[in-house]
Amino acid sequence: MAHPLSGADLGTIARVVARAGLPEKPLAAAMIGGAALARWPFSTAERLAIESRLPQVDDLSPPVFILGHWRSGTTHLYNVMCKSGDWAFVPPVATGLPWDLFGLGRAFRPLLEKALPEHRYIDNIPVTPDSPQEDEIAIANMSDLSFYHGIYFPKAFDEFLSRGLFFDGCTDKEIAGWRGRFTYLLRKLSEYQDRKTLLIKNPVYTGRLSMLRAMFPTAKFVHIRRNPYEVFVSMRNFYKKLLAEFALQSYAHVDIDETIFSVYERMMDALDRDAAGLSAPRYIDLAYEDLDRDAIGTLEKIHQSLELPGFVDAAPKFEAYLASVRTFEKNRFSYSDEAARKVEQRLGRFIERWGYKRPGQ
Repeated sequence: MAHPLSGADLGTIARVVARAGLPEKPLAAAMIGGAALARWPFSTAERLAIESRLPQVDDLSPPVFILGHWRSGTTHLYNVMCKSGDWAFVPPVATGLPWDLFGLGRAFRPLLEKALPEHRYIDNIPVTPDSPQEDEIAIANMSDLSFYHGIYFPKAFDEFLSRGLFFDGCTDKEIAGWRGRFTYLLRKLSEYQDRKTLLIKNPVYTGRLSMLRAMFPTAKFVHIRRNPYEVFVSMRNFYKKLLAEFALQSYAHVDIDETIFSVYERMMDALDRDAAGLSAPRYIDLAYEDLDRDAIGTLEKIHQSLELPGFVDAAPKFEAYLASVRTFEKNRFSYSDEAARKVEQRLGRFIERWGYKRPGQ
């Protein structure tokens, strides 16, 4: 598992390479291809064996989705909420081996857990065997419609982002294929964790609220937002670190700043449209700053607004986890006047709407 794409199926790898060209790192490419080829009979056997045991989509308890642009506090909220023990979520083994969760994933789980990084690549958040993960890396191992393929194969960076985030230029068949892989993953996660209600966090879905509502008519949603100034500088770090760690091709041409602004604008505009008229107990919008200032009060508000059970029993678990990360060292970035002006020029309407100011003012 030298690279996240080592958990992909051969078809996904072939479609991605056909669009972006061959990797420029032969050793990494050989390891990815070798892993996919070696896993193929086991992955196929698992799918044939497990399909009849999985719940159908209509049989899943209404899932809860955590939405929000990257670096807006979605991970922190996800980590805390999962401590209740009431949810099915995305464990690390499922991100790396979504096709092999019940077979190779279980057999090699101890080795995979030893190989986990101590912290996430983009920040200092600890990674443990039970750390909930967003499902996008798993989706990238199952479908070519994922923005992560732009990280892995930057020659087609813009194309992978537009297709993987907004389905630009995708045919109905391609979108249906993505939906099939996505729901297959959710069905496996549910069965893997005793059919508990799914709690899923993925910033990508911030721009897909309408689709998720159509797929899961009784689902509930939490949207968390953060000061756009802080999101912008943190996203610069996000892309630089991920590209340096996982890119299999040159990425010198990638315009990170423009990517951040254009994606943020489009994603938030889509959320505004899709969330129009949506309110409790189906949808709640909250600020990261409130979660940071009063986590227990914010968690209680989420449970009350969405009519989620179990807050009283879960509160001590939330408090214990929050105490354990109280000394967590957040990434700190400098805010140049140039960066602040860029943010104000492109994202000023969001800053004004939510009442944010330049950090330090």
